[in-house]
Amino acid sequence: MRRLSWRFFAAAFVLLTLSRIGLSLWLWPRVQPVGGLWPILLGGWRIDLSYLAMICAWPVLLSPWLGHRPLAVRLSAYWYRLWWLLLVLLEVSTPQFIIEYDTRPNRLFIEYLTSPREVSAMLWHGYKGVLLAGVLVLAALGWFGFRLLSWRRVDARMRLWLRPVFTVVAFAVLFLAGRGTLEHRPLNAAQVAFSDDAMINTLPLNSAYNVSSAIWAMGNERSASAVYGKMPEAEMQAIVRRAAGLDGAPLDPAMPSLHRQQASATPARPYNLVIIAEESLGAQFVGSLGGKDLTPNLDALGTQGWMLARTYATGTRSVRGLEALTTGFLPTPAEAVLKLPRSQRGFFTIAGLLDQYGYHTRFIYGGEAHFDNMKGFFLGNGFKEVIDQPKFDLQPGFVGSWGAADEDMFNELHHRLMQDGDKPTFTLAFSVSNHTPWEYPKGRIQTQGDPASVDNSVRYADWAIGQFFERAKKSPYWNHTVFLVVADHDARVFGASLVPVRHFHIPALILGAGVPVRRDEHLVSQVDLAPTLLSLIGISSVHPMLGADLTRRYPDRAIMQYGDNYGYLKGDRLLVLLPQKPASEFRYDVAAEKLTPEAVDPALAKEALAHALWPSWAYANQRYKLPPESMQRPAAPAASASTARP
Repeated sequence: MRRLSWRFFAAAFVLLTLSRIGLSLWLWPRVQPVGGLWPILLGGWRIDLSYLAMICAWPVLLSPWLGHRPLAVRLSAYWYRLWWLLLVLLEVSTPQFIIEYDTRPNRLFIEYLTSPREVSAMLWHGYKGVLLAGVLVLAALGWFGFRLLSWRRVDARMRLWLRPVFTVVAFAVLFLAGRGTLEHRPLNAAQVAFSDDAMINTLPLNSAYNVSSAIWAMGNERSASAVYGKMPEAEMQAIVRRAAGLDGAPLDPAMPSLHRQQASATPARPYNLVIIAEESLGAQFVGSLGGKDLTPNLDALGTQGWMLARTYATGTRSVRGLEALTTGFLPTPAEAVLKLPRSQRGFFTIAGLLDQYGYHTRFIYGGEAHFDNMKGFFLGNGFKEVIDQPKFDLQPGFVGSWGAADEDMFNELHHRLMQDGDKPTFTLAFSVSNHTPWEYPKGRIQTQGDPASVDNSVRYADWAIGQFFERAKKSPYWNHTVFLVVADHDARVFGASLVPVRHFHIPALILGAGVPVRRDEHLVSQVDLAPTLLSLIGISSVHPMLGADLTRRYPDRAIMQYGDNYGYLKGDRLLVLLPQKPASEFRYDVAAEKLTPEAVDPALAKEALAHALWPSWAYANQRYKLPPESMQRPAAPAASASTARP
């Protein structure tokens, strides 16, 4: 067992070191400016020593007592072989994961394992070459590990008096190595972070450590206070309410964010609402927002409605975007509420609110709605109907790895809207085509370069948007519906900064009944969209959302959760909260998309911390609920429609 332990430790240490060196050389243009290879290697060796010590603990501690027994040695060999395969698998997976997500494998790696059909189809259709190369490397290194970690010899029997001595010494060494430090807190990822580039800070980690940390975090609903620090509750509530423009005493002391919102539009009867969430359609692709000229249809529609030109997503995952759009909930370092256990029933959504006003509420999705627990969350919180691809009335013409093509989803949306008649409806429609491996029907667009690319996928997504609105404008529902076209997040969020602000920039366009036509350059967060839409459709209500009704005021701030880093952008100042570290502040130049470090403003740091802590408090204490119907006082219908003032 002792020989096996030494062989495993040495082989694993070399493997992880070589992988780290290879990744660093591959990413050298980003590694070299922040200190080069040594900070990565030194921090990485600390992490590896700690992680491998924990893996080796039980075989080493039992070796003086059982190391001379063949069965114990054989079990140890299987243990080390399993860990060797896991280490190799995760390191082999790391380069492609960095290409897609600009970080080492993390909790997203585990989440995708819960959807094997979608993920396997995506890998097979989009990454055959990478998959084949990975399998070959895994097979070769796996064979090497199996040969190295054989059990052909057992340990020599240790003298009886020496066994407890060896055990005590080994325990002390393993404990200190596993803890990684003599400081108050054990070794963690923050202690080997050294750069303003969030991706570079993951290079000292090994991918098994990163995934293990993610699994631990997923089993513990992390509170923001455990990540960023604490603040007195009264001070937190006061700062958050003041920033949200909530004056006076709360309507309900148990729900401090609950307030009454008076709609600025007063149609004869409230308008229908359609939110179209576009997969991964960042501003970097939208010509009218300074990106690539890939979206002529969206750009043209932007001149016919209210284009919120400086809208920022709250996160980098679809569930985070859907969280912001449907609940108005602020982001946290924990999972989005769609996946957390305490939010599966009784959590506030605009669907639940509109249900109180007689709306039929539904979710239309081109894939299968069990993914990311969308179906469970939506049905538990106000959505009366979930229509995913298997439930489409119209047979899809094209189905890719993630589901029906965007045009098929829009066909279903148009079909359902045409059937609605005069009953009020709220529809959330979510596209899937703009996702790796970039599958869409042929003959719809003029492709450039490789057809299976993000640029061509965006061109197709934009084409489908144009086709839908061309029909919608000629349809009976057009004059009585407000539409929002918005991205859930950008594609491939990355960058050499603690929070890559430019990759949180997304398009958000409101158009349709009673919507003013204008281009708006105010700073807007995804959480501001739901309150604004309620105002535009003529629903005066009581709700707990902290986002702003943009028809009445602009908070000029955006909130961005980037892994464990929290960005609070107010005007041109970005305050970044880091796990177990002091806050950092930067000046953000929008035109140059550049961050310049500045001294931290204590007032801004408090405001950011309050907003980071508040959603964790609200979730943990279940204070973000749908108010009882008795609290709603719908405004009396006006004689004619009026236009909201943005």
